[in-house]
Amino acid sequence: MRRLSGSCGRAKGGSEVAVLCQGEGEQDGAQARAAQTLFRLMDEDRDGWISRQDFSAALKRLSCRSPTDRAPTVDRSAHRILIIEQGFGKDSRQGLLVAKAGFQVHWSTSLPNPDQLGNTVGPYLNQLATDIQQFQPDLIVCASTGGAYVVALWQKGLWTGPTLMINVHPSCRQLPEGMRVVLAHGSNDEAYQLGRKDLEAISATGKKSRCFLYYTTNSGEVSPGVYTREGDKHVMKSLLLRGCLPRLMDACLCADGPETHMLRTWPERLSDARREAECWLGYTPRDLKQSWTSSGQRGRDESGPLLEVGPGSEEFEQVVHVFKEMPCEKPAYLLFSTEDWEKVRVVKVERVENGPQEEGSSRPYFQALQSSFAEQGVRFEPGVHTSWGFHGADSEALQSIVSNPVFGFQPSTSGMRNNPVWGPGAYFARDAQYVAGSHFCGPPAADGTRQMLMCLLLTGLPCLGDPDHRGVLPFREKPHRYHSSVDSLSSPEVFVMQHPSSVCPAYLITFA
Repeated sequence: MRRLSGSCGRAKGGSEVAVLCQGEGEQDGAQARAAQTLFRLMDEDRDGWISRQDFSAALKRLSCRSPTDRAPTVDRSAHRILIIEQGFGKDSRQGLLVAKAGFQVHWSTSLPNPDQLGNTVGPYLNQLATDIQQFQPDLIVCASTGGAYVVALWQKGLWTGPTLMINVHPSCRQLPEGMRVVLAHGSNDEAYQLGRKDLEAISATGKKSRCFLYYTTNSGEVSPGVYTREGDKHVMKSLLLRGCLPRLMDACLCADGPETHMLRTWPERLSDARREAECWLGYTPRDLKQSWTSSGQRGRDESGPLLEVGPGSEEFEQVVHVFKEMPCEKPAYLLFSTEDWEKVRVVKVERVENGPQEEGSSRPYFQALQSSFAEQGVRFEPGVHTSWGFHGADSEALQSIVSNPVFGFQPSTSGMRNNPVWGPGAYFARDAQYVAGSHFCGPPAADGTRQMLMCLLLTGLPCLGDPDHRGVLPFREKPHRYHSSVDSLSSPEVFVMQHPSSVCPAYLITFA
């Protein structure tokens, strides 16, 4: 135990306590409220003092009891959706999915296919205008040939509200200024063959904070004709998985912008137990450092950067939860059955405390990331714009990552051993089972154990990865580029980090 500088409070029973109420930088209201609660809940047998480590652990428990409160909550029953049946299909699988989602839905029917010779949209705009006037929709949704009607509504000024367009119609070349628009398209669309650059150019005609391109594409080939993921065809099957289509509709309606909303839904793919554990561990470099036990929490002990986390400790259990928990939905890369993964056990957890790397690399990058958000007018949200991920490598590489005083990872040379299926960079899996079940971990040790790193990823604003990415990622909003890339914009399971300071190695996990 040691006394901590800071303000004083009074614990239950009247004993005075001195605690650290403010650290370096700002402390948000949630932490302040948690600290006040801590004063009331502290035990009376501490002689009025509490250690920094115990305080940090208690503060994490108090401030992270309900991570589900962070999840976006949308009352779909309060929103009116007008869907153009032509091209969408009321009785299609996507039509049935929308019907089950809970929105108030009105179908605009009896519109001919405008792509067929002799049909034009003009004579039917009055019908659509009447539907809009009578139903007063919050959102219009169209797909395929129905997109021609929406483009005409835009051009005539008959609709200026949120819009979801599935399969970007060839007549769509410019988005209305200031409107919230989501475009959904697949790289294998056999009817409307628009390339990614064409679609990004169309999306860029709208305001970035209000427009979002949901795009799916093939990964690089892992062997001739074999891909880890494939882009959608004209019938976009990915919209039917993981509630993607209703989530895109929610995104259109989100006042903070569709891109922000979709990123906020990514953690919802995880189990509550994992999200609670992640919240306890933290989502920023500073959060990680609160658990450090090296001298002065400086990470410069002669014994090295790895300190064992006591088995049975709360920190150990939280790391195990993140490692072992499977996602709520069936992952795209399922390499273990539930029964086999339950048999995998964590043998040892070592915390990475590399002070020079934290001070000279991850902390400055984190600050620069926050500045980039501010300049783009986007609110930075830890746990949304940062994520936990797993990385496997051989023992020598893992030791180099945790001990390097400058950069733990070298993305410019990572992924070169195999074809970079989502572009060059350092690769991380959302789920530990993917790393454990693949060739990414090195060969087992003599006792049969293997190791992987659990890292905090400063993902920022990600874009969809692409095997054709070279060097830097595309611009999001000049002069700002995307900060990382992912394998899916609906439910990412692979994160590709391009900057050497964007990854914080946090724990080395030994498992068998």
